[in-house]
Amino acid sequence: MTVNELIEKAQAYLPSEKVVIIQRAYEFAREAHEGQVRKSGEPYIEHPLQVALILVGLQLDASSLAAALLHDVEENSGVANSELVEKFGPEVAKLVDATTKLGKISLATPDESTKRGGALAGAGQAENLRKMLVAMAEDLRVVFIKLADRLHNMRTLHALNPEQQQRIAHETMEIYAPLAHRLGIWELKWQLEDLSFRYLDPEKYREIANRLAGKRADREQFIDRVSQQLTQEFEKVGLKAEVTGRAKHIYSIYQKIERYAQMGKDFDDIHDLLALRVVVNTIPDCYTALGIVHTLWHPLPEHFDDYIANPKMNGYQSLHNTVMCERTMPLEVQIRTREMHHIAEYGFAVHWRYKEGGKQDKGFEEGIGWLRQLVDWHRELSGAEEFLESVRTDVFGDQVFVYTPKGEVKDLPKGATPLDFAYRVHTELGNRCIGAKVNGRLMTLNYQLNNGDIVEILTSKNPRAPSRDWLNLELGYVKTTHARTKIRQWFTKQEKTENIERGREILEKFMRSLGIKFTERTNLAALFSYETLDEFYASLGYGGITTQQIAARLSAEPEPEIKIPETAPVTKKQPLHIKVLGVGDMLTNLAQCCNPVPGDEIIGFVTRSRGVSIHRKDCANVINEEEKERLVTVQWGHGDRTYPVSVEVEAWDRVGLARDITAMVAAEKVNIASMTVSNRVDQKTYFLLTMDIEDLSQLSRMLGRIEGVKGVISVARAGESAPTRPNSQN
Repeated sequence: MTVNELIEKAQAYLPSEKVVIIQRAYEFAREAHEGQVRKSGEPYIEHPLQVALILVGLQLDASSLAAALLHDVEENSGVANSELVEKFGPEVAKLVDATTKLGKISLATPDESTKRGGALAGAGQAENLRKMLVAMAEDLRVVFIKLADRLHNMRTLHALNPEQQQRIAHETMEIYAPLAHRLGIWELKWQLEDLSFRYLDPEKYREIANRLAGKRADREQFIDRVSQQLTQEFEKVGLKAEVTGRAKHIYSIYQKIERYAQMGKDFDDIHDLLALRVVVNTIPDCYTALGIVHTLWHPLPEHFDDYIANPKMNGYQSLHNTVMCERTMPLEVQIRTREMHHIAEYGFAVHWRYKEGGKQDKGFEEGIGWLRQLVDWHRELSGAEEFLESVRTDVFGDQVFVYTPKGEVKDLPKGATPLDFAYRVHTELGNRCIGAKVNGRLMTLNYQLNNGDIVEILTSKNPRAPSRDWLNLELGYVKTTHARTKIRQWFTKQEKTENIERGREILEKFMRSLGIKFTERTNLAALFSYETLDEFYASLGYGGITTQQIAARLSAEPEPEIKIPETAPVTKKQPLHIKVLGVGDMLTNLAQCCNPVPGDEIIGFVTRSRGVSIHRKDCANVINEEEKERLVTVQWGHGDRTYPVSVEVEAWDRVGLARDITAMVAAEKVNIASMTVSNRVDQKTYFLLTMDIEDLSQLSRMLGRIEGVKGVISVARAGESAPTRPNSQN
């Protein structure tokens, strides 16, 4: 592609005096990058030209296109920003400067990308993302340029080494693609997702691509047939409509395969790999077309969404419905006006040119209200990681739209509760909340809101404090970081002494439930970057730290390396993922007397015939062992293995209790290896469950979930069996 194509496309919607600026910017960039070559082997000027061509497809203003052409001249060619101000004006120079600064920000690293399911980990990356999003709020055009820049970089990612490919692909999938989605730029979103997926899981990408290619002819014949059939029905009633087939993209198909796999279905069960798109002139025409579609084919009521009456936060509007076509073939049909279609493809970028010259576009300002909210959170939230969490849950996540009793629409992340709604309306409303009505019916405060719900918050007339249970992640009272932060701020204002004492009690109870002996561990405070144990207790007391976070840190905490002598011969390696330090590969077995799991502090006992037996350090058999020289230092390795853990549950007896407990465990995808039940005369029931657990973090989560079952009095890791010498396993 050449600059002539860029100029030609810009002339289609920009005045001639604006196009001249674009031409001058290209000539300046070409001279500045003269002799520079990208790693892909192409002349460097090709990159800014391609970025500008992507943006001209969004029909951005002339300043954005000029800045796109110039976005690398400062960093790569040493051009001063003052020179850009002189030649192209302060607006273009400011856009170039902001884009250059964002280009220096790294939002993810390969190691962090794989930790706990996300690339958005680490204080440094969190702070960088904060800077990027706040810069966006100041001038949205910066992110348009950045998205186009990232898209072209992804198209040429093959020129980089595998490590760089993984880092950039992770960053793109977890930050830039969701950002494009939030801005409603579908055309960029799907390309960023497919290109990222190609490098993150190349085998699955090729598998899906090959399957699609194999059935392409059949799908094309089917879509041609149904398109002609629907067009004929429209012509009968004189409805002007453009009907086209739309192929689902590879990453969206992968997501559907994953959902189908959970239902026991495979790729061959996915029939709606294609969809019909109907574009009409007016909103009434949309509903007329919907009626014709339903007359022609049988609709599936559970697969209908009216995003015209209830637009998405990114401005997307359309009618979505799935029909049973040719008796057995599900077919998705999307119906929208031409203007809706343009916004669906290019999002709020299409509104930007209406802002030039000071003319304000109401739809644009309302649509990026979430960005304005980011600036408020930036001032309000104390740390970068806290800000990051609010972005992940409250901005990048899927949204639901609910109503106040007065009909005002509030957007909340999917899974949000009435408490989240209350704190979104006003902090004091959340603090005084005692109940909620949803659609006129009383609902629990951890009820998950759905699209269209009308929420009324019930409050106490007298001053009231939030409940500490609201901060318990296992009970699910709040989903948004915004609500959680407001609750924590309330408790932070309470007496520090009270928080310290409560934090100590919480930790003692938590350690007992996991079967860990409680000690004054200053290293626990250090794990959370607190200088003293009292500061750690205070944070735990007011909810700044949760027991789930403690379990996660304990699971990841490495055992210190201690050099010890070799005491046993090398035998074959077992898939227990346990390292015997200083000895080499040895046969290892988990001791049944204490059943350790990752996160427990462990020690090895060298047996006479079965390698090394792995015990918890506080196991009575280890403490009472006389032959201390047979104890060796061991540490947990990495792997997907599960470990049997026994849990004791005390509960009031009732019908359905065992079913509810097992259903709760199954919902967490944890296997119950065995269960024994005993009833007592005091109307209590005692369960002994043996579950296959991955690590201490999962165990903590399971204990919290079981404790929330109606009637459960207490739940804790089962106590140790009667002491026996470790070498009795020889």
